[in-house]
Amino acid sequence: FGHHMTLPIPDIDHTDYWLIIGGNPLASNGSMMTAPDINNRLRNIQKRGGKVVVIDPRKTETAKHADKHIFIKPAADVYLLLAILKIVLSKRELTKEAHFSFENIENLYGNLENYSPEKVSKVTGIEENIILEIAEEILNAKTAVVYGRMGVSTQAFGGMCQWIINIINIASGNFDKQGGAMFTSPAFSMYGAAKKGFNPIGRWHTKVRNLPEFDGELPVSALAEELLHDEGPKAFVCVSGNPVLSTPNGKQLEKALEKLEFMVSIDIYINETSKYANIILPPTTGLEIALYDLVFNALAVRNTAKYSEPTFEKLENQRHDWEIFEALKNRFLGNSTTEKPHNPEIKIDFMLRNGEYGLEGMSLEKLKANPHGIDLGPLRPSIREKILTENEKINLFPTILMADFERVNGQFKEYEKASNESLLLIGRRHLRSNNSWMHNSERLVKGRNRCTVMMHPETAKFANIINEEIVKIESLKGNVKIAAEITEDIMPGVLSIPHGYGHGGDGVILDIANAHAGVSINDLTDELLIDKLTGNAAFSGVPVWLKKI
Repeated sequence: FGHHMTLPIPDIDHTDYWLIIGGNPLASNGSMMTAPDINNRLRNIQKRGGKVVVIDPRKTETAKHADKHIFIKPAADVYLLLAILKIVLSKRELTKEAHFSFENIENLYGNLENYSPEKVSKVTGIEENIILEIAEEILNAKTAVVYGRMGVSTQAFGGMCQWIINIINIASGNFDKQGGAMFTSPAFSMYGAAKKGFNPIGRWHTKVRNLPEFDGELPVSALAEELLHDEGPKAFVCVSGNPVLSTPNGKQLEKALEKLEFMVSIDIYINETSKYANIILPPTTGLEIALYDLVFNALAVRNTAKYSEPTFEKLENQRHDWEIFEALKNRFLGNSTTEKPHNPEIKIDFMLRNGEYGLEGMSLEKLKANPHGIDLGPLRPSIREKILTENEKINLFPTILMADFERVNGQFKEYEKASNESLLLIGRRHLRSNNSWMHNSERLVKGRNRCTVMMHPETAKFANIINEEIVKIESLKGNVKIAAEITEDIMPGVLSIPHGYGHGGDGVILDIANAHAGVSINDLTDELLIDKLTGNAAFSGVPVWLKKI
């Protein structure tokens, strides 16, 4: 769409049919889709006669509230989406519109020929008639929207999945339309002074695997190997993160951090990563920080603006994150260390006054006068204002994505003849432990042990495993011992371990009971398994073996 923050959001407040693939908004509160009170929003779709369908290898919290849940083999989503797209395009031809560009369309149709519901059924584990039914429901609903999140993003074809989801929404007539996929109109634009046609990808690459940067960032799957490289970075600054637990093959990253000449963590906790730092700089916490949320407002299902004043004033010796960053920047540049950092409030006020609602009197002062926030209305059609491509059109079939079909087609042939020797591992999240730092709160970790490996009764029976038994899970990168949780809420042949656990290693001081330390799923994930299109780590569908101890 011309800018990497131009992202369509499901207009769930007005849709009649919501297809969720690899997403669990009841646990995430809406990933890449800010949706407060998601439970009631989902119910409202059903109350007005609409339907919610969830496709996931696990019967998630969201799936249990949906009208229908369908199991799918991990990392096979791209083939389901291609089959749906094939049906949609056979019933509804793409029409040439002023804001769409159709280069390479013949190549798309040629690549869809192989993905009939019948053929795709064998690879996805979804019956042919159900695939046809999903496509028909999208086409026949008054309004519909397809939404895919972590499950479809962090896998071998994550980039392709997200692209095809956009194409389905466009081809079915549900793009930039109430109840479909729409763009937000935030008070503070994320675009800034964006240039038309700017493409921030591949301007430099990693040393080891030649993976491309995107908007100044490199794939996290390359972090450890870059630090371990003889010509790699010798110093590392980690800001409020715990990549030892959150990146693939965490053990390798630990070796890399041990080798560093110098490391700084900006964090309020000692964790599995910050324990390697030479210096930890603790910033203020949420209670002392003012907040205008840039990202979540730019991804919200309804346009709103809100500024939150700090609950408490910070102490004299405390520093906000931005004060630490600016002080470090000034020292690197040799500026005076007494120079006072620029208060972000000035920048926020400038952007609000010059934003979409500036002529209506939007300002920081106005937000402070409305501490509960300001409702700016529902999402509205705005495609012509949002496109930032050079020709002001959306190129539906860009060359970089069309080229990835070679990989998709090749893998399909491998899947068709694949044996079932190994199980496939997926992650999961819980509302009370979305991220590893939440485990520092006793209130959030208390209760039953949630760090278990979920498996279907058929899987357990085959391996002669009983419920709550400690079992061994092995991958090409390592192994863990974990309690079994036997449940029909997961597809046969699939195992699920939650992310964010693995606390309590040597030398780590955490305010957490050992019973809740758990194991790290990233002692099993493989940094070499990536989506070659985007460089993203392929967390979903890691081959593993289950062993009785």
